[in-house]
Amino acid sequence: MEISVLNINGQETGRKVTLNESVFGIEPNDHVIYLDVKQFLANQRQGTHKAKERSEVSGSTRKLGRQKGGGGARRGDINSPLLVGGGRVFGPKPRDYRFKLNKKVKALARKSALSYKAQENAIVVVEDFNMEAPKTKEFINIAKNLKVDGKKSLFVLPTANKNVYLSARNLQRSKVMLASNLNTYNVLNADVLVVTEESLKTIDGILNK
Repeated sequence: MEISVLNINGQETGRKVTLNESVFGIEPNDHVIYLDVKQFLANQRQGTHKAKERSEVSGSTRKLGRQKGGGGARRGDINSPLLVGGGRVFGPKPRDYRFKLNKKVKALARKSALSYKAQENAIVVVEDFNMEAPKTKEFINIAKNLKVDGKKSLFVLPTANKNVYLSARNLQRSKVMLASNLNTYNVLNADVLVVTEESLKTIDGILNK
């Protein structure tokens, strides 16, 4: 699949790039996408939730009534989960939600996500660019020139660029990410990918190891 390379003014440069079929042209695997997104979201969880159980609730341990002969169920102390103000049964405890996923599974998930974007014609290739100073207005103009200003866009850069990052930081529908940090969740969460020429080489190098 060939895509024309644009400059930051939205004009064609006359060059074209061919998307690697082994990365952008595979048959997407929905299950591995599900697993990778599930792992990504699980890794974001702090896992600091906590509820007090029976032994942790502050209250008297005096037995409320006799064991037998009361005509009702046996009842222990006031901290019982059955009573108002008592502890919680099997309440949440601090835990780590992260789980392991094989490298090949994660790579296949990213290839599948990128292939979906290629099928949807939601990839814009732009020549490598830089910004002399962080200016949100200038970044908005670039997005308008590339006709992605009304969409949720993900700009993929080959190396860290502080000025570009700061220019897009306050924009709700734009995100800047390094090609080496590209993940399935962010690819699928974006309406359109804006990828530089050098970033394509980086992505190919990482996913075709």
